[in-house]
Amino acid sequence: MGALGRLAWRNLWRNHRRTLIMLLAISVGVWAMIFMTALMRGMVDQMIEDGIRALPGSVQIHHPAYRDDPSIENSLAAPGPRLLQALNGPEVTAWTSRVRVPAMISSERNSRGVTLLGVDPGGEIALGFDPDSIVEGRFLESPDDTGLVIGRKLLERLETDLGKRVAVMSQDPDNNVADRGFRIVGVYKGKLAALEEGFIYAGRDTVQKLLDMGDGVSEIAADGVDYRNVDALHQALFTSAPGLEVLKWSDIDTYLGLMLGVMDGFVLVWVIVIFLALSFGLVNTLMMAVFERIREFGLMQALGMKPAAIQLQVLLESLMLLTLGLLVGNLFAVASVWPIRDGIDLSVVAEGMEMMGVTSTLYPALTAKDMALANVVVIVLGILTSLLPAWRASRYRPVEAIAKT
Repeated sequence: MGALGRLAWRNLWRNHRRTLIMLLAISVGVWAMIFMTALMRGMVDQMIEDGIRALPGSVQIHHPAYRDDPSIENSLAAPGPRLLQALNGPEVTAWTSRVRVPAMISSERNSRGVTLLGVDPGGEIALGFDPDSIVEGRFLESPDDTGLVIGRKLLERLETDLGKRVAVMSQDPDNNVADRGFRIVGVYKGKLAALEEGFIYAGRDTVQKLLDMGDGVSEIAADGVDYRNVDALHQALFTSAPGLEVLKWSDIDTYLGLMLGVMDGFVLVWVIVIFLALSFGLVNTLMMAVFERIREFGLMQALGMKPAAIQLQVLLESLMLLTLGLLVGNLFAVASVWPIRDGIDLSVVAEGMEMMGVTSTLYPALTAKDMALANVVVIVLGILTSLLPAWRASRYRPVEAIAKT
């Protein structure tokens, strides 16, 4: 193997120009595989994370009829001892309960339909609400806070200002109009304009009093360690909440769940498509090398080298070429992603990106899993592609091969 390896390495560089061109092609192809995968992975991860933050919560508990009719009648009682034990278990990193109802908000000039969230501020922050997203005023301070926090876009639509009073209307359990005046104490900036326009925050206790719902809540939301794997969290809450609907985020937003499910398949298809383009060049390079060395292969066989050894030599040349291409391509990919790890500003096309559910800043996600997949696919398919030239090299008869010039 050592002698064959040295021979393969020397033969690889007999034609420097051809080898360097093929090496460049493999490197660029590997770079394209990994770099574009990092961009796509980052975009999908952002869509999922933003979706979970908009829900928010990796697992949610509702009344069985709530998702079809999100009204006060389909609210939950406060968590019982069994559910509380599960919510405080090792699978749960944070949880909260909230009131979530459709409402109408009105200023002196305009009105808008919104989703009113009655929240425990501490629980919301633990689940991912960023206090730094408050661009004016403050966030809520307690569940009985009487202030209102609204999005920046909604503030513009209502043509009002921080500190002004607005009216919020919804329905109580008897389907009567329940309304109250709130003073705007904070304005937040959401990652998506739709969030800024669609959600307003008030204290949970304040909203419960407004809607005359006692200690009832619309939903209980919980987070685990990793949103990609919430099965253990879901199972723990499911067994502790009989008769209630316990759903993972991928069941609540099936589009996001589908995106995560197809991402790995997309990466594999993308890598294979790029390699198919490279394979033509690889086969051509090896076949040209074989045709140039017909006499050499004949001499080797005449001196006692077996056809299997010749095949192995050609395969080693291919493996060396692929390995060099992978090393250079991987370095290019890491070097390309590292400078933009803090995000790519896409504000020029922000409106179109938001229609896709993506924020105006794209953060590439370079994972060891995606890099390993690209490398393994290139090596495996590269070796398979090299079998034809290797087989062809071992099929020449020594006498005929030596006679060729």
